[in-house]
Amino acid sequence: MPTPTATDIRAPRFDSLYQQAYLSLWRTYDRLKSLEDELFSSFDLSAQQYNALRLLEAAHPATVPTLTLGTRLISRAPDMTRMIDRLEERGFVHRERRPENRRVVEVGITPAGLKLLAQLSDAVQDCHKRQLGHLPARDLKQLVELLQTVRQPHEEIGSSWRKP
Repeated sequence: MPTPTATDIRAPRFDSLYQQAYLSLWRTYDRLKSLEDELFSSFDLSAQQYNALRLLEAAHPATVPTLTLGTRLISRAPDMTRMIDRLEERGFVHRERRPENRRVVEVGITPAGLKLLAQLSDAVQDCHKRQLGHLPARDLKQLVELLQTVRQPHEEIGSSWRKP
């Protein structure tokens, strides 16, 4: 019996519609993320670091406890400390401890971090257009609603991404 080749592979069979939908989401994420990774790597930044900077920008001039920041990231950061270390080494964030509770570390964005986000702004918008610009606004709104519905039972209570 001959060994199958790449051209012999048939369309995938799925165990369920759930599996097909999940794998379709995963494949879509992979394709869209590659465009984002290309953009952020040119600034020596990860998508998570960018997300953290955006959250800190929204809180500016206030600071945010690192634990709160971690819960608001789009994708969980396994090592918040190391991510903040890297951003601090580059001068994009600063840390402070509150005198009333030295165990809580607060993080704020620096002028250099704000400048980086301003530099990235147009490039990020262009990236989003490359990712999803082929969809009309009506379809984008519907997609957002569907994805919120899919995520809803899996979101943590209090998450900024949880649908009200």
